[in-house]
Amino acid sequence: MNDLRITPIQTDIIWENKEVNLNKQQITLQKLKGTTDIVIFPEMFTTGFSMNSRNLAETENGETISRLKYWANTYEFALAGSFICNQNDKFYNRGFFIAPGNQIRFYDKRHLFRVGKENLSFSEGQQQTIISYKGWNICLSICYDLRFPVWLRNNNIRYDLLITPACWPHSRISVWDILLQARAIENQAYVCGVNRIGHDLTGIYYSGHTTVIDPKGKIILSTPEEKETHITTTLSAEKLIAFRQKFPVLQDADSFTIHI
Repeated sequence: MNDLRITPIQTDIIWENKEVNLNKQQITLQKLKGTTDIVIFPEMFTTGFSMNSRNLAETENGETISRLKYWANTYEFALAGSFICNQNDKFYNRGFFIAPGNQIRFYDKRHLFRVGKENLSFSEGQQQTIISYKGWNICLSICYDLRFPVWLRNNNIRYDLLITPACWPHSRISVWDILLQARAIENQAYVCGVNRIGHDLTGIYYSGHTTVIDPKGKIILSTPEEKETHITTTLSAEKLIAFRQKFPVLQDADSFTIHI
């Protein structure tokens, strides 16, 4: 298990315009080859947080995933985020993790944001997704999942890094900041929360606060508010292992099974 370089991309998203958003991110990715291991986009990075699922959804063989696979192979790093997916005429806010060599894993958002009527336009996920990549175990989650610690509990020390792409409004940004730290501390894992900026056409304002937090709850990366940016940080495998050995709190955690 070696150190891991991750690059969250804090960006504005052009409302429901997949082609423009994909082209915009390709320009950024071209600059990152050789500098990082994982690039992470916000939630629904090609459309914004739209409930227009029937018109915007793609299959797993659609343009978004095809381009992500091409980018992963061309630029030689993994890509994570979420998009609107159609599977058998059911719609999902589907997280993805795509690594070079066409290694692909998906995660369907479990907790749908009822306040925004996401539960009326999408189907909820039924299982967790933990990926092994470069010696690290990585758990995928999406935005509102962050509020549900049981779902994200690091039972049996199954993961080392929690990735959370989001479209989290500025009006609740202090909650976002607190929950990211809480999930890192209680799960003794690195947490990377990637939020968008800008306004969407529903009038919601997003200010960013993209953050990477270490297993002690210390912020090791924090992006400027309201700014499009990408910053690479390195996660220390040695520090993670040493802290878990010195302070083995997860060994005293309660065991449980989630029934879905």
